[in-house]
Amino acid sequence: MAADALDGPVPEAAVRGQRVLDLLDKAISIQSPLVRKNVARARQRNPEATPAQVIRNLERMYVSALAGSGAAVGGSAAAPGVGTGVALALSAGEALSSLELSALFALSIAEVHGIPIDEIERRRTLVMGIMLGGTGSTTITKIAERTGQHWGRQVVAKVPVETLRQINGVLGKHFITKYGTKQGIIVLGRVAPFGIGAVIGGSANAAIAALTVKASRRAFGPPPTTWP
Repeated sequence: MAADALDGPVPEAAVRGQRVLDLLDKAISIQSPLVRKNVARARQRNPEATPAQVIRNLERMYVSALAGSGAAVGGSAAAPGVGTGVALALSAGEALSSLELSALFALSIAEVHGIPIDEIERRRTLVMGIMLGGTGSTTITKIAERTGQHWGRQVVAKVPVETLRQINGVLGKHFITKYGTKQGIIVLGRVAPFGIGAVIGGSANAAIAALTVKASRRAFGPPPTTWP
């Protein structure tokens, strides 16, 4: 049955965009309960570690895990007998795991800083803002009408939820454009033959992780000197 003019079919681009945001929400919901365990794991080697030392451990764990997942998928794509369809399916699954790792990292850093992350809107702002880097911080501070450094402290912890919803609406559009395009390029690179996909997958994910770490430092500023 054909839809009328008012209730026409949803454009494919909008459908793909919503899938990206759904994937993000799924990643956040899966990883949110694991934040405190992740911080505890980072402290296990040195129970007397300062917040700064734990943050460095979290950063190393994140970069290593994200680069490793990308290389593993790229290597699988180059294995004998693995067709392009299977390789693309593997990469689609890895997209979720990459988002999960990034969500876990961002929320774990907030936990070390003592910033409340109980509400879903605050978690969305935090994860998208950090993953978007400079675009995220500019959007957040503009809509929240806050100036100064370290938006993670000023905005996520203090701005009303209604304002966060407005922020997340704009961040979501940027996130679809940046993450969807970037992930698509990386997926195509991973299915390259003769092991090239492993190099592309690992190095691309390592680059994304490094940018995310840098953005998290700008978002939160210096680590606390004591545990909150």
